[in-house]
Amino acid sequence: MKHQSHAEISKRLKRAEGHLRSVIVMIEDGKPCVELAQQLHAVEAAVAKAKKELIHDHIEHCLEDGHDTKNALREMKQLTKYL
Repeated sequence: MKHQSHAEISKRLKRAEGHLRSVIVMIEDGKPCVELAQQLHAVEAAVAKAKKELIHDHIEHCLEDGHDTKNALREMKQLTKYL
């Protein structure tokens, strides 16, 4: 199921992908570990933010579309594994 926010989330993940590629180059070039850790932290934060947005959007979509309560609750429980 595609949600309205998916296009923006995809853009965010593509930026994170590019950032991760640059970190790989940094590792190969022997950059200092502190710089690498800082950049990996930024990539990790970007992916976490995209995940959070995806989950929040799904919760809103699920509630707005009037899914039956039992299925909505089941999906919410599944989503909590990824928070």
